Amino acid sequence: MPWYIFSVIFLLFIACSQPPSPTPIARTPSVHLVKTAIVSPQPYRFAAVYTGSLRARRFVRIFMQEGGRIIHLPYYEGDSVKANALLVQLDDALLKAELDKAIATHQYARLNVRRLQKLAKQHIVSSDELSRAQTELEIARAEELLLRTRSSYSKITAPFAGIVTARLAEAGDVINANTHILSIIVPSSLVIDVHIPERLLSQLKRLDPASIQIDALGTQTYKGYISRIHPTIDPRTRFGKIEIALRTLPKGAQEGQFCRVTLTQHISPQLTLPYSALRRDREGEYVFLVDANNKTQRQEVRSGRRLADRVEILDGLTKGQTVVIKGFLGLQARKTVQLVE
Repeated sequence: MPWYIFSVIFLLFIACSQPPSPTPIARTPSVHLVKTAIVSPQPYRFAAVYTGSLRARRFVRIFMQEGGRIIHLPYYEGDSVKANALLVQLDDALLKAELDKAIATHQYARLNVRRLQKLAKQHIVSSDELSRAQTELEIARAEELLLRTRSSYSKITAPFAGIVTARLAEAGDVINANTHILSIIVPSSLVIDVHIPERLLSQLKRLDPASIQIDALGTQTYKGYISRIHPTIDPRTRFGKIEIALRTLPKGAQEGQFCRVTLTQHISPQLTLPYSALRRDREGEYVFLVDANNKTQRQEVRSGRRLADRVEILDGLTKGQTVVIKGFLGLQARKTVQLVE
């Protein structure tokens, strides 16, 4: 048998032995499942921790308004002082001598005016001479008052009871006028300065409670309250300042200690979403909306504060809209989805 006939028979055999092609099975299109949430305004209550330092609200820096040699300076840092206690005394011997001279000059001028007044009634002296004597009397009176005032500046008493925090001179030092000598604080007036973002500051009010932890005193928490809200906002940082006062001053509390203040804030109802709904890309923040036909669309938004597991929406959404919060894998705009509980 010729070889080509054998090849034809072999090819026919192979073709007949191939199994028939399987009939294609129709596939059901996959359904994209998503979980959604409704945009709604909700009031929130959350706690935030801020840091600050203890500061004496009531304090005084003692300056000597008169210069001279210090002869009495009994108090040191940490000493307690009572109200009206003598803090500083200068050597005022020279001032006293000048004051005595001024008193004598004043008395002489007063007697001279009386004498000239009698003579003026008799027309023995002129009115100009009497006027000059009266002017000299006023000058003498003013000089006496000036020296009495300067003499009173030679000693300083405590304006209130407190603790000395700084001693900047020693007995025997000769100082100039307006020299800082001592600093005194009232420990019970310790407050904590806390800086708050301007958006949250509007939610606070005076006497709102606060919890305070002073790191130097351990982990114990102390009760406090907002004692003052400053009326201005720093235009660079957009932060305002509040003062937190302790209801009971703990033992060992000192000015300058680091504190952690926890404030519980109640926020008025705001449009919020679960934080998982918020998406971000190069174009900005967005969410996927689901319309009445279960089709998605991309919606640009602007978010605000994060409140626990939710986020505030400042712009882009309205109350009642439906947004996707789960099922983002492969999700894109204009895609039909199925909602699941």
